[in-house]
Amino acid sequence: MPGPLDGVKILEFTQIVAGPFGGSLLTDMGAQTIKVEPLRGDPTRLTQQMVPMEGRGFVSLNRGKRSLPLDMSTPEAQEIVHKMVPDLDVVLINYRPDVPVKLGIDYDTLAAINPKLIYCQNSGFGLNGPLATLPGSDIVTQAMTGLLTGNNNIQDGLPTHIQATPVADVATGITIAWGITAALLHREKTGQGQKIEASLMGTSLALQSARFMVIDAIDKEQREEFLLNLDGMRREGKSFEEMQEAYRDFRPRPPGNIYYRTYKTKTGLITVGCLSDEPKKRMAEILGLHDIRWDEDYDATSQEAVDFGAKLNQDAEAKLLKKTSDEWIEIFRNAKVPVIPVYVTEELPDHDQVIDNDNIVDLEHPLLGHMTMYGPTLKMSETPLEAQRSSPALGENTDEILTDLGYSEARIGELRDRGVTL
Repeated sequence: MPGPLDGVKILEFTQIVAGPFGGSLLTDMGAQTIKVEPLRGDPTRLTQQMVPMEGRGFVSLNRGKRSLPLDMSTPEAQEIVHKMVPDLDVVLINYRPDVPVKLGIDYDTLAAINPKLIYCQNSGFGLNGPLATLPGSDIVTQAMTGLLTGNNNIQDGLPTHIQATPVADVATGITIAWGITAALLHREKTGQGQKIEASLMGTSLALQSARFMVIDAIDKEQREEFLLNLDGMRREGKSFEEMQEAYRDFRPRPPGNIYYRTYKTKTGLITVGCLSDEPKKRMAEILGLHDIRWDEDYDATSQEAVDFGAKLNQDAEAKLLKKTSDEWIEIFRNAKVPVIPVYVTEELPDHDQVIDNDNIVDLEHPLLGHMTMYGPTLKMSETPLEAQRSSPALGENTDEILTDLGYSEARIGELRDRGVTL
């Protein structure tokens, strides 16, 4: 059965992570996607190269697409793109906001050719404001939006960004796919194309939801006092650790968190994740611990609570060390306490839960051969998703794409000789 976006034609001008990942999600839904790359290729082709021009990041983020390298500064390349636009459904672009106009691929130019076109433009900081034309990246966005400081991970006195994955980029890729599918539905109902704007900044702020929210009656006065204090600490050259301590005073967390954290056991690491009181109480009972947070006169802000919380953590850690991970997992699961062993990502391709849910797929790459990677992130009963093919080699599809546009073999050769394409 075809995917939900079967027949949808997408032209991508994307690089690095957010745009490519968003586009890849759409190919899993059945979209036919051509990725326009500079002649030197997407920069991620050059990072962690496994063979020349096949970087690990590029291969992981660009499956299902065809490659068309173009020097978009040339009139010939712009002509090729403009010939494609009438038959397109979507253009996805993540160049800096000032670049598309220079290359003749801005929304106004392409929408004049195809008014039903859906044009999704991703940027670092949005298309307006003093930072609009600055290049964006995951770590820069994390720094700008507070994700970096909120990560609460300090090395050598400095905050470190979330490193397991480029979270701002990846989340924005999901936002891009979400926006495009919504716009396709709107066009189906109304016949109207439209422009979509996404940004790493906007997504990163949304990811922080409650932390980014300000309730005047509760937060306004305290926030103003904290910001004034923070400004003074910066001018005085205070350390980041001192600033973090001030933040903890501003937004204190309940002490004694033994219920939502990772523990060392006799044989490794396990993580528990109790969100409501019922499993928390069951966990405390299993460990033989009394937690004063359920006492009638409990005050989380009192020194007594702080001291007790520190002791509670120490006691829980000591108890968890007395049994193996397997023993604790059996005990906790029998009591319906959420628990899981801690894995490294490289273990997961062989995990039964991953395999049984089709969260891993086999693909064949033209240069790298057989590989496995993450499967489609959704299951749909009537329009199943599928990883169509591996990522393309640079220029792998130039001839077929240009031939379909009516270019002769001789003309394609001339375009290569002139440095328009590869």
